[in-house]
Amino acid sequence: MIYSGGRLGAGIPEVDLPSFVLRRARELGEKPALIDGPSGRTLSYGDLERSVRSFAAGLAARGFAKDDTFAIYMPNAPEYSVAFHGALAAGGRCTTANPLSTAAELGRQLADSRARMLLTAPPFLDVARDAAGQAGDPELFVLGKAEGQGEASYAELLGDPEAAPEVRIDPWRDVAAIPYSSGTTGAMKGVMLSHRNLVANLVQAAGVHAFSAEDVVIAVLPFFHIYGLSVIMNQGLLSGATLVTMPRFELESFLDLLERHRVTRALVVPPIALALAKHPSVASRDLSALRHIGCGAAPLGAEIARAVQARIGCSVTQGYGMTEASPVTHLVGPAFTAEKPGSVGPPLPGTECRLVEPDTGVDVGSGGRGELWIRGPQVMLGYLGNPDATAAMLDEDGWLHTGDVAVVDEDGWFTIVDRVKELIKYKGFQVAPAELEALLITHPEVADCAVIGIPDDEAGELPKAFVVPVGDSLDPDAVTAFVAEHVAPHKRIRALEIVDAIPKSPSGKILRRLLRDRAAV
Repeated sequence: MIYSGGRLGAGIPEVDLPSFVLRRARELGEKPALIDGPSGRTLSYGDLERSVRSFAAGLAARGFAKDDTFAIYMPNAPEYSVAFHGALAAGGRCTTANPLSTAAELGRQLADSRARMLLTAPPFLDVARDAAGQAGDPELFVLGKAEGQGEASYAELLGDPEAAPEVRIDPWRDVAAIPYSSGTTGAMKGVMLSHRNLVANLVQAAGVHAFSAEDVVIAVLPFFHIYGLSVIMNQGLLSGATLVTMPRFELESFLDLLERHRVTRALVVPPIALALAKHPSVASRDLSALRHIGCGAAPLGAEIARAVQARIGCSVTQGYGMTEASPVTHLVGPAFTAEKPGSVGPPLPGTECRLVEPDTGVDVGSGGRGELWIRGPQVMLGYLGNPDATAAMLDEDGWLHTGDVAVVDEDGWFTIVDRVKELIKYKGFQVAPAELEALLITHPEVADCAVIGIPDDEAGELPKAFVVPVGDSLDPDAVTAFVAEHVAPHKRIRALEIVDAIPKSPSGKILRRLLRDRAAV
C-alpha cells in the first residue's frame, strides 16, 4: 500500500538553489539575516546577497568553475552561508565536513569529493592542513586571522560582486551539495543532492514548517549536517527569518541567546530537548518568546516531548528524514492540532511511502511494522562514485529503502519504532558499527569484535564494543583510547566488554540481536 502526502500545491521552481533561497534578499535589505551568537556580528540580507555574488566572483577569478567541489570545514558562522551559496553560484558543488573530524576522516572526504578548495577556521587549521596534504593539497583558506604557513584568508576569496559569473545550471542533474552519510550500513559515502532535490524539499516543507520573516531562529545544529544546512539555514533564509548562529552547543550560552534575541523557533535534537526538560538552569530563564520547538535527527520519546512542552509552554513536535532525502520526508509542524507525541507525522506533500516487511518484501498495513520506503522529488541522485551502494539503497522504481522500521496509524501518521539498519545514533549523529569494527580489529590485542548501540537517556544510544582479546592482558581503557585517537568524538567507544566469542551466523554475519540481549541483562 502506498501512503501519500498528497499533491504538492505549489510547483517546484526550475531554478538553482542560491537563486531560490535568496530570492527576497534584496527586498529585505538591511533586515538581519544571520547574527553570530558569541559576538553579535550581523549580516543583513542585502549584505548576504552581495557577499554571495562577491564570493562567486572571487572563486571564478581563481579558476573555480562548473562542477568543481568546494569544501567547508568549520563551525556555524554567518560566513558559512556565504561560502556555501557562493560556491554554488559559481557553478560548483559544496561538500560540508564535520569540524570534529580527524585529519584521516577529513582527508578521505576531500579526496572522495575531489575538493579543489577548503575553507576552515583558525582552531581547525592544523587538522585541515594535514587532511589537505592527504588529499592532493586543495587550496586552503582561513576565516579570520591565523598564524599559518601562507594560507589565504576568507577575505581574499571575495571579488567584485558585479563580476559574478553567469553559469547555466541544470537543476535536475547538477549536484549542489555532497554531505556525507553512512546510509544504512558501512563507511561514509557522499550523497549527491541536486539543486532540484534541495529546492523541492524546501517547497515541500514550507507549508508545514512555516517559518516567517518575523521569526528569530536559533541555529545551534551544525550546518555541515543536512538538518542544520537545509531545514534551519536554507529554510530560514528562504522565509526571511533571522538566524542566530552558535559554533557549538553549550546549554548556558544556548539559553542566553534564546533570552537575548527573543528566539521564536528552535529546531533541536533529542539531547537538547532532554536538557530543556530536566536541567535546573532552564527554570530561571525567560523563554516566553519561544512558540515552537521542533526535534529531528533521532526519535524523541513521547514523555520527553510532553515534559518540554509543559515546562516551556510551547508546542513541541518532531519530523523524520535522512540525508539521502534532502532531508525531510515526514513532519509535524506547529500548525497541527493533533496531539500525538512520539509521532513524526504524515508524509510531506509530494512524498510517497510504503511499509515493507524486510524479509519478504510484502507491504504491511495499518498497525503493522515494516521498513519505511520513500519516493519523491527530494530523493538523492545517488552516492558519489558508488553505484553498488546506490543500487542497494535506491531501487529501480525510485524507492529509497531507509532501513528504519515504522508503523502508521489510521490517520496516516507515522512513528519510527526500530531500525533494520545497524547504525548507532549518538546525539543525532550517525555512527557505523562496521567502521569502528574495522578500526578495532587493527589493534594488536583484539582478536575479534563487534559494536552495537546501547540505550542512553541523554545521547539516545552509546557505541559499545564487545572484544575478544588475543591473550589475557588486554587493557579496555587502552583500546578505547586507541579508537578515540582515530575517530571524531561522537564515534568513540563509550563502553567495552571482554567476551570469549562474537556470536555469528553460519555465513559469518554478526548476530547483534544476541549482543543487544546480553547488554540489556
